[in-house]
Amino acid sequence: MSRLTTTLVAVSAVLWCGLSAAQTAPVDEQELRAALDQLGDFDYDTRTAASSLLRRAPVEQAGPALAAAVTGHEDGYVRFRAMVLLVGFGGAMAKQVALEVLDDPNDRLRAVAFAYFEYEPEPAMTPALLGALDTETSEFVRPALIRAVAAHDRDLLVRERLVADIDRGVDFFRGAVIEALGDRRATYALDSLMRVAAESGPLQDDALLALARIGDARALPSVAALQGVDPELEPMVSAAAAALGADRDRHFQFVVESLRYAAAGGEQDLVRSAAAGLAALAATGDADAVQALFDVGIDAGPSVRDAIALVVGTLAMRHPALVLDHLESRSDLPGAVLVLRDGFDILNEDLEEERFFMSARTAFWAASEGARSREVTQELIRVLEF
Repeated sequence: MSRLTTTLVAVSAVLWCGLSAAQTAPVDEQELRAALDQLGDFDYDTRTAASSLLRRAPVEQAGPALAAAVTGHEDGYVRFRAMVLLVGFGGAMAKQVALEVLDDPNDRLRAVAFAYFEYEPEPAMTPALLGALDTETSEFVRPALIRAVAAHDRDLLVRERLVADIDRGVDFFRGAVIEALGDRRATYALDSLMRVAAESGPLQDDALLALARIGDARALPSVAALQGVDPELEPMVSAAAAALGADRDRHFQFVVESLRYAAAGGEQDLVRSAAAGLAALAATGDADAVQALFDVGIDAGPSVRDAIALVVGTLAMRHPALVLDHLESRSDLPGAVLVLRDGFDILNEDLEEERFFMSARTAFWAASEGARSREVTQELIRVLEF
């Protein structure tokens, strides 16, 4: 057993023995420096062990080390991974480093920095974020920037820009705008989204799902007009109708039955439509929709399972508390966590995974000894290799 692995085992033992997070044992400085370098190691197990050691170190020790790695390490991937872990810890240091790397040539760093300001909105940042929309063209970075801008939509200029960008630019970025508006439940964009949802095209389903997540009943006539138009779109239409309050039980049952039917027959397009519809419904707080996704995903064949896992992983990243609460209710927890793992593997979103882990860790410490949430968190850490 390597010295790094030995230290990791010791730190993990302290973390799970029932002590408070503040009592986590400091890590040997030499081990800490080695772990930072190993964040970019070619060997997966080595990288994973290094991340685990760093996220279990006291923030007073890990924070400055991670910040120094972000701004000064020679390996670009190490800088990125250090940034992910630092943002996971949060706090003033994470904010300062995020500000410093907003114009860094490293795309991964910029994406994480913009994502930080999605989760930690700062009104003073609004002009800079709007300005970045005029210059940031990276397909890897711009979606994170769009979501950061949307998080500042109390500003009228932000609302005007987002609504305008629904109709301009490449479809990939337009889709990111539509998705962000849905996640923000942006009723101010309702008219534009209803128009896009009514038009056959590559963004129709994005707009329909956004209307479902927004949940404004004024969109119901537009949704109802799509019933019977496209068989593969039909589950999304029913999910949106359920989210908007139109005979929820009947529409919900149709979406679930569509998913089961498509999964049994391997009809990939219909699987994706039904799963996406359930995820949009789940995002409104519908626990039954979360359960249906896991129920079908656990027993599905490989290709169908991947399609459902992708949706489940995205849902967990955007709504960690919703998924964590559901996992506590499952008698088949190991199987459910494996679906989640598959989704995370497909998505490969390091920061979102880190935030999910931090949510799980918070739930662990908030629960009493022997609580189900602690059992769930331990299973997540085991399977997801946190």
